[in-house]
Amino acid sequence: MPRFSASQYLLIAALLGMLAVPASLAQQGTSIPNFTPDAETSWAPEGDDFIAPPSGPGPVTFDPAHPYVPNFTPGKAPTYRVADLTNPILKPWAVERMRKDNAAVIAGGIPFRARERCWPPGVPAFAIYSLVEPLYFLQERGKVTIIDRGNAEVRRVYLNVPHSANPKPSWYGESVGHYENGDTLVVDTIGLTEKSFVDNYRTPHTEEMRVVERFRLIEGGKRLELTIRVEDQGAFNTPWTAVQRFRSRPKDPLDERICAESTENFFNHDLVPIPQAERADF
Repeated sequence: MPRFSASQYLLIAALLGMLAVPASLAQQGTSIPNFTPDAETSWAPEGDDFIAPPSGPGPVTFDPAHPYVPNFTPGKAPTYRVADLTNPILKPWAVERMRKDNAAVIAGGIPFRARERCWPPGVPAFAIYSLVEPLYFLQERGKVTIIDRGNAEVRRVYLNVPHSANPKPSWYGESVGHYENGDTLVVDTIGLTEKSFVDNYRTPHTEEMRVVERFRLIEGGKRLELTIRVEDQGAFNTPWTAVQRFRSRPKDPLDERICAESTENFFNHDLVPIPQAERADF
């Protein structure tokens, strides 16, 4: 089977008329949200940290003694992330692993971030992979494809089907989903490799992790709100939730952003080798 780039895939989808809400579903009276009203609509993340939920256990954030300052913050120098290890969701082994990473950063080291070394971010970190690269949705009858333009990271969500009995662990796991209430896409993901991190604070997880994401249009379709629930008895003391939001960015066509195959090194961070395939996948 031929291998297509993300931009070629989007063009093919447009030619086949799959970018709009599928007519077959509309004819059945199924109300679903349209995340792609035209071929050039994308969703720009409003931050690269998870937002705490209104109540209950929430995600790992920065250590108050070492505040995280993002790039381009007026009047402040940017900093690297140091995780708050007092968050009660964390199992002791996770705390100890993250303590070593924290110490390295405090000592002046550079922390690992997937996007800066061309590695897949995994789930749920896919939602905070990058501030500068938007998401695109391709909605078909039985599948939703979500593309992050940075390194052309692709997730496939299969609709209205059960999970496999024992999915093989992978970077994005096995995602199944369904539409709900006419404005929400619910995505249930299992089978995630423990090579990935949960977030940009290098929070680890086990292969037991289950992530349920709810993508919902708000403010008349101008913003997209993502609510995430994470369960992993191997890494967390309790299930926890987080929020991420995106703003609609029309007229932002999907072009290719080459990472691993590029000759440029924007960050000069030689923390881990850039991924290379042992053999061709086509």
